[in-house]
Amino acid sequence: MNENHHMLNIIDFTSTAHHTIFVKVTGYDAVIAREFTGEVKFVGGRPYGDIIHPQRTHLSFECRQFVQELLLKKYNEGAFQSFL
Repeated sequence: MNENHHMLNIIDFTSTAHHTIFVKVTGYDAVIAREFTGEVKFVGGRPYGDIIHPQRTHLSFECRQFVQELLLKKYNEGAFQSFL
């Protein structure tokens, strides 16, 4: 892993009939020098999940911000649209 930068890899995503999107991720937190895995749920365009929750995450503040901002950007660009 690159020890100078946070990294985020999107492993998979699924959407439900209720327009909820679940995104599985892995990555690297450069501040604490640890790899991580997690899942973020988008409901109504907003991300939720322990990995980005300020009181529940094990990620550094900077990495949590990085993950949340990157996932929101990808969501808003339509990266998690299902082609049914």
